[in-house]
Amino acid sequence: MDKQSVFSNEEYSRYSRHFILPEINVAGQEKMKKARVLVVGSGGLGSPVLLYLAAAGIGTIGIVDFDTIDKTNLQRQVLFSTFDEGKPKAVQAKERILQLNPHVNVRLHQVKIDSSNALNIIKDYDVVVDGTDNFPTRYLINDACVLSKKPNVFGSVFRFEGQLSVFNYQYDDGSFSPNYRDVFPEPPAPGEVPNCAEGGVLGVLPGIIGCFQANEVIKIVCGIGEVLAGKMLLLDTLTLLTRTIKIRKQPDNPISGDNPTIDALIDYEAFCNIQQPAHIDKTPIEELDVYNLQKLLSSDMEQIRVIDVREPYEYEICNIGGELFPLSTIDQVDLDFNEQEKVVVHCRTGVRSAKAIKSLRKKYKDVNFYNLKGGILDWIEKIDDSMAKY
Repeated sequence: MDKQSVFSNEEYSRYSRHFILPEINVAGQEKMKKARVLVVGSGGLGSPVLLYLAAAGIGTIGIVDFDTIDKTNLQRQVLFSTFDEGKPKAVQAKERILQLNPHVNVRLHQVKIDSSNALNIIKDYDVVVDGTDNFPTRYLINDACVLSKKPNVFGSVFRFEGQLSVFNYQYDDGSFSPNYRDVFPEPPAPGEVPNCAEGGVLGVLPGIIGCFQANEVIKIVCGIGEVLAGKMLLLDTLTLLTRTIKIRKQPDNPISGDNPTIDALIDYEAFCNIQQPAHIDKTPIEELDVYNLQKLLSSDMEQIRVIDVREPYEYEICNIGGELFPLSTIDQVDLDFNEQEKVVVHCRTGVRSAKAIKSLRKKYKDVNFYNLKGGILDWIEKIDDSMAKY
């Protein structure tokens, strides 16, 4: 094949540092130009993945994202700028990618990926990158990749720690490496593991893990190096210590084990119990929305008490005047409730406050507890947007 017909002179110049690498050279760069890579999520992990895959010359890049850009994203989602707030992530990601490298083709999938569309979206790509931050979508992507026989480049970040692996990678002998279900057979209980919005994340951490994900994609596409399959890399940014653990296939894996029971995509929100209401000994937690809380606070008709279970530093950023009792201390204090009052418990989004109510009900069985739906973020959005959003 005439290589001049594959790359323009501008591309030869652009990718020159790849061409002079013996492990990549013209043949490897051509593989990248022909490659089709799907990135699910263009946020913290997706930002560096998309930037470096585009810079490397991956020919076709698909982006799955239906979210819009929020100011709180900008601490780590480096694809976007202050002027992008409120705009669709996928659209802005495409614009930024083409500014970086106009020689790549960007396909947008501005939908929520789910069981009804995942297989149809994934089928047109060679490699899938999981840049998501929730368990239902991780299990969905895993199962879709296993059913479609596609490699799944997985990354995860929380606070100061990151994880990286390549699931369902096909070896030269035709067999496949372990997948996500071999590591995490069952999802955690709802609210058991906080997301980044609740627990926080060091801004540079998604950049580090995302770059590692891009690196694995390039290795897979070019057929170089040792792909991180059958292993998981664990990174602690506070100590900069890394650990690589081996992953083994589990015979009882329901999609790839000895007797698989999953041969089609399932309802992953139901699987992860996302659709189930928060329960306290099988008793649903009553919720109160911010509008009703505002009415109660401005009325003298009912006794109401507001408990804030966030951390002191969060309280300093913004508060609605509630009594501060961090979740970690809620079992250690005597709150002396009046059984006639309504007690509204809130946190940032409603996850920690649900946990707090679960704990409080064991001690104060006759108190009327209400979880503030959406937490203080909902209050800021719907009642008082002058407060600092974090």
